[in-house]
Amino acid sequence: MTDQDVLSLVREGLWVTILAAGPLMAAALIVGLAVSLLQALTQVNEASLVFVPKVIAVAVVAAFAAPFIGGTVGAFAERLFDRIVAVGGGGF
Repeated sequence: MTDQDVLSLVREGLWVTILAAGPLMAAALIVGLAVSLLQALTQVNEASLVFVPKVIAVAVVAAFAAPFIGGTVGAFAERLFDRIVAVGGGGF
């Protein structure tokens, strides 16, 4: 396994991490901005007012994005394990 192969796997792993975490983080960001704007307009500064909607939004997005995230991470893990077997010789 060359240095280029290792860098390729690391790059792919980082991309998979971004794809897996991106929808959840985007939902938290959008809801956080909306609630912060609402708090600024109404001058209501309550900490739980930000936390609860973010948790609900992330849970809903996680429920809908779970097949995509699982498929992406599972496919990467399968490719990674295939590479490990190819480098290691494939058995005892």
